[in-house]
Amino acid sequence: MATPSALAPPHLEKSGPEQPERDSFWSRIAQQLADAIGQGHYTPGERLPSEHALAEQFGVNRHTIRRSLAHLGQRGLVRSTQGRGTFVEAFAVDLALGKRTRHRQSLAQAGVRGGLQILQSHKVLALADQAQALKVSLGSPLLCLQVLGEGAGQPLHVSERYFPLPRFAGMADAVAHSGSITDAFAQHGVSDYQRQESRISARLPSPDVAALLCQVNSRPVLLVSSVNVDPQGVPIEFALAWFAGDRVTLTVKNDGL
Repeated sequence: MATPSALAPPHLEKSGPEQPERDSFWSRIAQQLADAIGQGHYTPGERLPSEHALAEQFGVNRHTIRRSLAHLGQRGLVRSTQGRGTFVEAFAVDLALGKRTRHRQSLAQAGVRGGLQILQSHKVLALADQAQALKVSLGSPLLCLQVLGEGAGQPLHVSERYFPLPRFAGMADAVAHSGSITDAFAQHGVSDYQRQESRISARLPSPDVAALLCQVNSRPVLLVSSVNVDPQGVPIEFALAWFAGDRVTLTVKNDGL
């Protein structure tokens, strides 16, 4: 359970004009609670302190706490049951998919630490779907990376990522060294990139994917197919990512995705 030092009051409430939402009391309290959940101070299924207790802890009124908890409920981190209280959901990571989706940034926003680990790296010849997504000829050489994404010490997703060759020949070493796709792209001269599209579907995982996600084969996963492009609109990555359905919720940001 979270200790008082883990959840420090932002500061005392003051009257006056309403603050911007991103810097309001309720949003900052919600983020501190999300951080505590992501860091394991509150475990899945555990009941949070009462609204009254949280209000005293943060030095705010119960209406502010109620709004914070409602926001966490919308993010899929907690559920409130009339007469019983507010409980941490079985999954506790809310990841955002947007125009500039970044794994570390999404984890940080969810209050979770994590990174990427390369499981395999090899060269392949582009199949029809890969060639279409990357706008290269059928049979063109591609670098394929199998990557495991972790957060709070748990596997969150496993992905197959395809990069055109020879442009990204050193991508495997760059990702292995930095633990970041974004940093690896920067080392290849791509200082910025955007997600052109994402397609999300639910399905049962293969035995290999289920094993990597540490779950049973009968539990569905979320499959996200995506294409990233450089500032000139040239496709630089085609990815298939399988997300653990009981540990992750995906929020699609309305930012031109």
